[in-house]
Amino acid sequence: MVVFAANIYIAAMFKYIMIFCLLVTQGVWADAPMKRELRAAWIATVGNIDWPSAQGLPVETQKQQFITRIDELKTLGCNAVIVQIRPASDALYKSELEPWSHYLTGKQGMGPDPYYDPLEFMIEEAHKRNMEFHAWFNPFRALVDSKQNPNPANHITHTHPEWIISYGGKSYIDPGMVPARDYVINVIMDVVKRYDIDGVHLDDYFYPYRVAGVEFGDNKSYQKYGQGRNKGDWRRENVNQFVQELNKQIKQTKHYVKFGISPFGVWRNKDKDPEGSETHGGQTCYDDLYSDVILWQKKGWVDYLMPQLYWEHASKAVPFSTLLSWWNAHSYGRHMYIGLGVYRMSENPTGPWKSANELLWQIRDIRSQCTDAGCSYYSASCFNKTHLPIKDSLCRIYNKYPAFPPTMKWIDSIPPAAPVLKANGNALTWDVANPSKEPIRYVVYRFMNGEAVNINQPDHIVSVQQATHYTDATAKSYKQCVYVVTAMDRTWNESKVSNSVELGK
Repeated sequence: MVVFAANIYIAAMFKYIMIFCLLVTQGVWADAPMKRELRAAWIATVGNIDWPSAQGLPVETQKQQFITRIDELKTLGCNAVIVQIRPASDALYKSELEPWSHYLTGKQGMGPDPYYDPLEFMIEEAHKRNMEFHAWFNPFRALVDSKQNPNPANHITHTHPEWIISYGGKSYIDPGMVPARDYVINVIMDVVKRYDIDGVHLDDYFYPYRVAGVEFGDNKSYQKYGQGRNKGDWRRENVNQFVQELNKQIKQTKHYVKFGISPFGVWRNKDKDPEGSETHGGQTCYDDLYSDVILWQKKGWVDYLMPQLYWEHASKAVPFSTLLSWWNAHSYGRHMYIGLGVYRMSENPTGPWKSANELLWQIRDIRSQCTDAGCSYYSASCFNKTHLPIKDSLCRIYNKYPAFPPTMKWIDSIPPAAPVLKANGNALTWDVANPSKEPIRYVVYRFMNGEAVNINQPDHIVSVQQATHYTDATAKSYKQCVYVVTAMDRTWNESKVSNSVELGK
C-alpha cells in the first residue's frame, strides 16, 4: 500500500512538472515580443456566422454588434480584420451592380432602414482602432442553395443564367466564361474605387470542391474557349488570368491596396508532384480547385497568401508542421501568412483541440519559423464559443504587446518624415511633415530609468494613435521617463525616431 501511494505521488509530481515545463516553454516562446506580425481574424457574414448575428436586426443593433466584435479582436491583439462583404454575388454595401444581401436585412435586395452603408461604417471603425480592413469577396459563388433563389431580377442568376452552373447543391459563376470573369472583376474594382479599404481578399472558392463522381458542368464554356487544351490546364489558366488581371487593376487604381488569397491548405501532394508537400490531402488546390497558387506567388500577382492550415500537428494525412514548413519555403518574396482553425476549439472539441495547447503551439511555430510572421483566426465568433483559456493566453502572454503588419517593400518602401517632439508641461506634442496628406499613425515609445532607446522592442510602446499629442498618466510612477515618437504610413513603413524628450526628472 505504501509503495502504491508512493507511486501515485511520484506520478502526480511528474505530471505537474511536465505541465510546469510546458507553461515555461510556452512563456519563453510567447513572451519574445513580435513587433512585425499580421494578427487578423476572419469575420464571416454568410449564414450569419460572425456578423450580424441574425438577419434583419435593427441598424443600431448591427452597428453595436460589429463594434463589440472588433473591440474583442483588438483586445486579443489583432491589427487587421478580413470581413466578408460579398458572400454569394450579393452585397453588404451600397452597390449598383448587385443586390443587398439578405444576411444583413433579411430580404435579398432590400437595403438597411434607416439607411446606412455597412462597409463605410466598418472601415471607419477599423481605422479608428488602427486596424487594417480587408474586404473579403467570394468571387464565383452565386447561390448558397441552388434550389432556392430569393434574388431580385437584377441578380446575376437572372441577368446571366448562361453563366451559372449548379454543382454540389450550390450555384457558381462559370470561371470559364470570359465575360463572367470580367463581371466579377468589375464588382471587386467598384469597391476598390469607392471605399477606403486596405486589402482585397479572396477565399479558396474558384472552381468548387470536387464532388465524388460528379463533373462540374462547364462543357459549354470549354467548347467555346477551350481550343482543344487539356481541360484541367484550361481551368487553371482561367483562374490564372482572373488573378493576374484583378491584381493589375487593383495596383493601377490604388497601388497601396493589398491583394491576398486564402487557398486550401494543400497545394499538391508529393505523390503527384515532386514539388508538393509530404501530405495525403484528399483534395488539393492545383488538382481539384484548379488554383495554381504557387505560380501566383512566383509571378508576383498576389501580395500575400494565407493558406488554411486547420489541422493539428498530429494529423497523419496533413500534419500542421509539414504544411507550415512547405508553405513558408514557397513564399517567393511575397508574404505567407497562415490561417488557423479556432473553430476546431469551439462547441464540442475533440482530440488535441480539447485544450488551448494545439493552437498556441501553432502560433509559436509560426513566430519561430516563418519569414514574415502572421496569421488569421477562423473565425471571429469562435472565441466566444469555447470555454478554453485561449483568449486569456492571447491577451496576457502571446499578444501582450502591439504588433504591426510586416511591410511590403514592393508596394511602398518610403517611410514618412520623423516627427518633431516637444513637451508641453506633462503632455507630449509633435509635428510631422506630410505633404501628400496620407493617413499617418503615431507610435509613442517610453524608456524608463536610464534604459537605452531601442524601438525594436514593442514592450516599450505605450500608444499607437492618430492624434499628435499624448499624456502619460503613469509617468509620475517612474523616476525618469524618456519618450520618442515615430510616424507610420498606411502601409506601415516607420519613420526614423523623433528627438527624445525627458519627463519625470
